[in-house]
Amino acid sequence: MPQIEAPAEFLTALESLKGHAFRSELHVSQIPPPAKIAPWAVALQAEINDSASLDPDSYRGNARFVLLYDPEGQPAWDGTIRIVAYANAPVESDMGGDPLLGEVSWTWLAESLEARGAEYHNLTGTVTRNYNETFTGMHMTDSTIDLEVRASWSPDYADVSAHLDAWADFAASVCGLGPDGVAALPRSSGAL
Repeated sequence: MPQIEAPAEFLTALESLKGHAFRSELHVSQIPPPAKIAPWAVALQAEINDSASLDPDSYRGNARFVLLYDPEGQPAWDGTIRIVAYANAPVESDMGGDPLLGEVSWTWLAESLEARGAEYHNLTGTVTRNYNETFTGMHMTDSTIDLEVRASWSPDYADVSAHLDAWADFAASVCGLGPDGVAALPRSSGAL
């Protein structure tokens, strides 16, 4: 079977993803992209962890960045390139119960894109809070709340480097990190 060459626009987008340096808490790696959504795709994942050795006690959350390319375009995309982003993080119960959490979390994405100068259109997505209770027999032993943000948008240009940087900023915000270079308070709820 002859190998099909990737389209030039996709190669431009792919090239723009190379050589990025991320803050130390984002441990980024390439993963297999989703199949059958678009003819061309690449995917990255990040574990957000304060520890270089990925200590489970320092885990803050995870995120994914997927670049999809369809030379024929898709109606919902309004273009040939689509970025899909995902971020998930445990949150404290008082924050998880805040009725504005969804709206604020969504704002983090738009602000990250704007701050990086990542021009886009057709931004859509969801913010979900998952409340989990763990039981041993008849007694609840633990409860957790996870914040999950799923979004997708179409970049205005094939160079998507600013979009990757915005995704990294957004993932850091969802996972409770302050701006890069600014120390964040620990996530534990111990007394000061």
